[in-house]
Amino acid sequence: MTTSEADVAVHNEGYPPPIPATTRNAGCEWFNQGVARTACAEWMVAAKALALEQVKLDLVYVDPPFNTGATQVDRAGSYADRFGTTQDYIQWLRDRLAVTIGLMRASGSILVHVDWRTSHRVRVLLDELLGEDRFVNHLIWSYGLGGSSPRRFARKHDDILFYCIEPEAYYFDPPMVPATSNRMAGKLKKSTDVLEFPDVLNIPSINNQAHERTGYPTQKPLALVAMLVQACSPRGGNVWDPCCGSGTTVVAASRLGRKAFGSDVNPGAIAIARSRLAEIDQLPDGKFSRSAVDDRRPNETNDLDRPRPIENSH
Repeated sequence: MTTSEADVAVHNEGYPPPIPATTRNAGCEWFNQGVARTACAEWMVAAKALALEQVKLDLVYVDPPFNTGATQVDRAGSYADRFGTTQDYIQWLRDRLAVTIGLMRASGSILVHVDWRTSHRVRVLLDELLGEDRFVNHLIWSYGLGGSSPRRFARKHDDILFYCIEPEAYYFDPPMVPATSNRMAGKLKKSTDVLEFPDVLNIPSINNQAHERTGYPTQKPLALVAMLVQACSPRGGNVWDPCCGSGTTVVAASRLGRKAFGSDVNPGAIAIARSRLAEIDQLPDGKFSRSAVDDRRPNETNDLDRPRPIENSH
């Protein structure tokens, strides 16, 4: 299949050459949109396909099913979040993480997004697979919503476990936020100075009226995922989400100048992800809209080589 003129038009210096609309290997068909590739494929199938292409990953962000025992329903269908026992779930995750780690660069990192049900077990699993010295952070995403109970403290956060492949080599570009005080460590600071993010990420979940909301039940905010992608992968690097759901990771990575791979076993999820990718406004000078991360006006461009605050406007 020949490359279309439209594919050539979005090619910029620093990006891979244009690729056909679809490519197939190992029983996995990738649909190519600019610098993003998506496939309706189970995690292991997609991993085998990437291995055959000798893709080396700079970042894996995975938000796997949480083993809630529920059936998640979205506008495009449903999927069962059930794995039998917790041991069954951990074994399912172990098999896939072990293969994924083998696809990564020495400078790569893996972020596993879980919740209170299994975060402690998944951390032990990652210690076993990678080694305790590869642990970097236990991030808390505090989203503020959720029910309450008279019998316990309210559960209003998720856990993101951050591990590296090689402790001396992994990429990290600290995210920055505006300083809230003009005095830090006893020194006067200008109002434009910035602070690093702490390991508690106070980023709201997606507002019901937000433009980015797709109706997918477990969709994560662009502001959260974009901050992680920008901090943990280099511009032009390979980013993969093997349970990509509605495509937030591939959208964020594409708009931030990374080569994005997204796969999911749910056809409805992949359809939503591809629809979102089709709306990406890549500009001819290689810059991307600020709407990449905060849904602001599309003509507010930003040089993505410079660290900057990442905010959620909702």
